[in-house]
Parts: sequence; structure tokens; C-alpha cells
Amino acid sequence: MATGSSSSADTRAEVAGALHRLRSTLARVRAELELADADHKPPRTDHLLDDIRSALELIGVIESLTLDIVRVLVVDDDERLGELTARGLRRMGFDADTAVRMRTLLPREILVLDLSLARSLSPDEREAARRSRPIVLTGAVDAASRALADEIDASDYLVKPVDTDVLAAAINRRRARPS
Repeated sequence: MATGSSSSADTRAEVAGALHRLRSTLARVRAELELADADHKPPRTDHLLDDIRSALELIGVIESLTLDIVRVLVVDDDERLGELTARGLRRMGFDADTAVRMRTLLPREILVLDLSLARSLSPDEREAARRSRPIVLTGAVDAASRALADEIDASDYLVKPVDTDVLAAAINRRRARPS
């Protein structure tokens, strides 16, 4: 029982922090627009776009925490396959995004990683992947590939082509065992 209470308190603290950052970001947008209006100059579009991107990311974090939405990043060097995988996951109710290169993971985002990309990760990216305990997708079944998956502490090792239901089950297992 105490674990649930602690988890609930942790979630509330994360939501409060994200809401605080969202309020600050929107205050910057408002100030930027008000200053531009007072100076009769156009606002700095690059600053506004950065702040709006940040605000949208924070809204996603808040949604994830409060609505129990599962965020997934599919990283695959085959852009089309990555998008098809993400689209299939979105149809199943996941908030899935795709990339051809590793990016900074959002809070509580689950990483689905094409193992072929693991070799090209920078040391920092490799460490971030390892900490996230990714779900590995691969066409390889050799011992070296399995060893690489173990090296990055993969939570699952799925051989392509992967049925979306099988991937969804792996995501749900991963979600049930937080890092």
C-alpha cells in the first residue's frame, strides 16, 4: 500500500513540476509578444517556436502522467518501417513517435530500438538507451546481436517482422517494470 501512495505522490510531484515549467514557458511567450507589441516590432519567431515546442512537450508529459497515456519512441533506420510501426501502435492507443536517430527521451517514454542502430550510438546515447531498457527489434538472431542487446540492457528482443500485438505486449511488460 505504501508503494502506491509513494508512487501517487511521485506522480503528483512530476505533474506539479511539469505544470510549473509549462506556466513559465507560456509566460515567456506572453512577455515576448507583449514586448514586440510595445516596441511595434515583429516578435522573435525562433524564440516563440522553441517555447511552443516546449509547451507542447510539457502538455504531453502532463497527459502521460494524468491520463495514463503510454509514450513510445520507435527508432529505426528504415524511416518507412518506423512510421508504419508507430502508426500501428497509435491505432492501439499508444502515443507513438518515430525517428531515424536516437533523440532525448521524454519522461516515461518507452524506447523501441532497431538493434542495427545500437552500434552507431554515441557513448551518451548508448547510456541513455541502456538506462531506458529498450525493446529491441532486429532481423538478426545471431549470438553477437543477442550480446549487444544484453549490453544495452534490452527488456525484450523481438525478431522482425514483429506483429503489432506482440510489440504492444512487450511495451506493456516494459511499462509494468519501470527502470
